[in-house]
Amino acid sequence: MLRVAVPNKGALSEPARKILSEAGYLRASRGNELVVADPENDAEFFFLRPRDIAVYVGAGQLDLGITGRDMLLDSGANAVEVLPLGFGGSTFRLAAPTGTATSLSDFEGRRLATSYPGILQAELDKLAVSAHIVKLDGAVENAVALGVADAVADVVDTGATMRKAGLEVIGEPLLRSEGLLVQPATVEPSAAARNLIRRIEGVIAARSYVMVDYDIRAEQLDAASAITPGLESPTVSPLREEGWFAVRAMVLRNEVHAVMDALYDLGGRGILVTDILACRL
Repeated sequence: MLRVAVPNKGALSEPARKILSEAGYLRASRGNELVVADPENDAEFFFLRPRDIAVYVGAGQLDLGITGRDMLLDSGANAVEVLPLGFGGSTFRLAAPTGTATSLSDFEGRRLATSYPGILQAELDKLAVSAHIVKLDGAVENAVALGVADAVADVVDTGATMRKAGLEVIGEPLLRSEGLLVQPATVEPSAAARNLIRRIEGVIAARSYVMVDYDIRAEQLDAASAITPGLESPTVSPLREEGWFAVRAMVLRNEVHAVMDALYDLGGRGILVTDILACRL
């Protein structure tokens, strides 16, 4: 039986449930369970704290799990990234009182507060910097004002919370994180696990593309096909009206409006865009 860990709360929880549902799993979930059986797929889904998921997966108790790159690396668990999922993006950054530092190297011998000591220690080791890490479970941005640290390292979205605490974000992100599918580092995925991975890859691809259909005159067909090359090539069918063809091709979602403009200027008509729910590429 396939055993998969899903975040039970936080920014990853709902997107994780959604991507699994779109991949054909967790159809019967109500959203408040600890464990959900999925007999149709011969699978069980365990709803766990996001920070614990990499530990369970790395120990070989679960086949796959969804967690953040920051939590995977911070855990030190024997688990590896399988697939980035495209949601839950964040950055792990250093922040300190304005004008006190320009990089992590400036904190030799000083105190750094964080909820992610594993990630921070790895960065310090890369730079051969010796600093004292103050581990906190939350509200890290208050550590400087309360006198327990000289700077903080934390997951940051816009940096607004840091600025309210009188801190400025320093340098480039120490880590860029997002939701990941993870698996044990030393165990080959089962056939059921590989199937889930393929399904999620199909959902991610479907979210990235749309299907574009349009009609074009024969003399413009080659130019139109260059605008919409599709994956291997566009699908082209003759219309009943002589000299016209119907064309269908997958187009990147973030380029579709520019593609429609170009097709219309070329003489394309009846241009339609539809969502793709899932695919295998």
